[in-house]
Amino acid sequence: MSADVPEAVADAIVVAAGASRRMGGTDKLGWSLGGQPLLAHTLAGLAACPEIGSLVLVTAAERHAELTGAPWLPGIVREVVLGGARRQDSVRAGLEALERLVPDPDGARVVLVHDGARPVVSPSLVTSVVAATIEFGAAIPVAPIVETVKRVEDELVLETLDRATLATAQTPQGVRRAIFREALARIEAGEIAASDGWTDEAALLAACRIPVRAVPGDPRNLKVTVPADLLRVAQLLEIAPDASRTRTGIGHDSHPFGPGEPLWLGGLEFPGVPRLHGHSDGDAALHAIADALLGAAGAGDLGRLFPADDSTPVGVASGGLLRAAVERIAQAGWRPAGVDLVIIAARPRLADGLDAMRATIAELVGLAPEAVSVKASTGNLDGSDGAGRTVSALAVVTVMRA
Repeated sequence: MSADVPEAVADAIVVAAGASRRMGGTDKLGWSLGGQPLLAHTLAGLAACPEIGSLVLVTAAERHAELTGAPWLPGIVREVVLGGARRQDSVRAGLEALERLVPDPDGARVVLVHDGARPVVSPSLVTSVVAATIEFGAAIPVAPIVETVKRVEDELVLETLDRATLATAQTPQGVRRAIFREALARIEAGEIAASDGWTDEAALLAACRIPVRAVPGDPRNLKVTVPADLLRVAQLLEIAPDASRTRTGIGHDSHPFGPGEPLWLGGLEFPGVPRLHGHSDGDAALHAIADALLGAAGAGDLGRLFPADDSTPVGVASGGLLRAAVERIAQAGWRPAGVDLVIIAARPRLADGLDAMRATIAELVGLAPEAVSVKASTGNLDGSDGAGRTVSALAVVTVMRA
């Protein structure tokens, strides 16, 4: 710790009241890493920082009882409180608890607000944020943007933004308690209009025209947003992920073009293109995903879910078959976590429809689009796919314990 930063000069609020929408509704903070939930690693990281004297954990109502009695809570956690509908409501609840638990009449103590989904928080980053907050009143860690950034409206690129002036915000974000009180009081008094667009504390302070100091962030300080992030976090924490909670499945399907139209592929309709021959609508892409999911869960395949003498799939949309596969693996205790699909077809041209396929598949399996990848290839021009006689699809999926 820096000699300029005294011990226990700060208190932390950990926000863990989100809905994990990009994880398909799964509580990402409960994901097991090394036998402990993800949230436990976040709290342990903060507990290792000598600048932090007390911590309040803010959570949703459905998790409150479980977390209050969790054996892995570090002693630094003084209380588990209920959050609100918006982040600012949850942070306010955390601050009210701190005011009661750790009185600070002068408002000189530092309040650190940290995302529960950032488990790789380093002591050096906390020291940097606390030191800057003591000096400037408020501070946040930021990371440079390395990609080229475009401003897009109505699917048109309007301009290229200067990334030298842009950064991504991380947590913990620090503010002196007196300043935080002032900002929240101004909002409560109606001087500043409350907004659902405040996704972090810096946005709230900026709305109150309170300057916020930026300090260098940590590239390891990853926020878990989609299932694939969990594996990256496990690597950063040097923890082997709990293999018993994840499985991988592979599915393949191929259909020849047949009489009639339209073609259904990846859940999309292609008018004027011959349909694929099959008992259902012949959507080879959705069939491959369904087979991969069933295989990953040890629940057979589409042929066993819908035997040849079963009239259920005859002529039906394959989206219904994929939903049935998702329901079947749920009965076995599993849920989709990620989908990677490649379609091999010489016709029709698929590039313009890949994003729509991605969104459709994500909705069918209950995932955010970020957890689904769809690619297309013309295949081997000497084969039936490349010659335009058939369409094939290969899917690799990851499932996690429900």
